[in-house]
Amino acid sequence: MGRTIACVAASGGAGALAEVTVYSKPDCHLCTEAMLVLRRLQDELGFALHEQDISADEALHRAYFERIPVVALDGEELCEYRVSEELLRERLESRR
Repeated sequence: MGRTIACVAASGGAGALAEVTVYSKPDCHLCTEAMLVLRRLQDELGFALHEQDISADEALHRAYFERIPVVALDGEELCEYRVSEELLRERLESRR
């Protein structure tokens, strides 16, 4: 099952929190790196962070196995293999 970590932006708006989902699997060093980057950015940018284990779901495993980690923002895939801080920051700031 996936883990969710939520954080409210410092500006504190009442709008819906953006959701970042990381499709990953255990023992994946790139997945671990992606989560470290996203946790660091979470306090600054304010978003809910979900980690979805693809090994627990056959359809997700087929869809993402060769591309993990995949980072999605509100359902839209943004990055594969590595987190693009610049792209994530740009997309999140454009939603404010």
